[in-house]
Amino acid sequence: MLMTEKKQKKIHYVDNQKFLEEMIIYKGKCKDAKSKGEPEPQISEYVGECFMKIAQRLSFRPNFINYAFREDMISDGIENCVQYIRNFDPEKSKNPFAYFTQIIYFAFIRRIQKEKKQLYIKYKTMDTFGTLTDNVEVMNHDKGHYDYETLSADQKANMYDFISNFEEKKKSKSTKKEPPKTKLEMYMGV
Repeated sequence: MLMTEKKQKKIHYVDNQKFLEEMIIYKGKCKDAKSKGEPEPQISEYVGECFMKIAQRLSFRPNFINYAFREDMISDGIENCVQYIRNFDPEKSKNPFAYFTQIIYFAFIRRIQKEKKQLYIKYKTMDTFGTLTDNVEVMNHDKGHYDYETLSADQKANMYDFISNFEEKKKSKSTKKEPPKTKLEMYMGV
């Protein structure tokens, strides 16, 4: 095959043009339902599949793949797409793929933040009640009861590092920045 021959068009996992057409049809149905005083129509199966494909594919990116709660991230992303589908305006944007990818991306970020906060609460509680220095009660799913397990020094260090990093980030966000100086204040050296 020669380099001058046309390369075949790459097939994407979501056809953006068809996705746009489906969104235009959906928005038209929404306008008709609103004018008749009826409830909003259900989204098409194709649009739902697009949401699912985008969320699943995004979850395999290196910055999201190693989280144990990846399925929750996908669910949050799809839920947010359904929730904000009304906000997509085909007159302003011809790229529903990018629009919904951003929605899913930020849903993933929010889920990660929630999970980190829950982990912080868990570790802080363990620290407060002294379970980081003693044995930790762990559910043994095979036997259906709790066993006591001793944490290694590395596990304890990781937990304390996580707690301190979380608190530092929270503290740096809560400290208010000084408002910018006016030109007069800058001139006066105040």
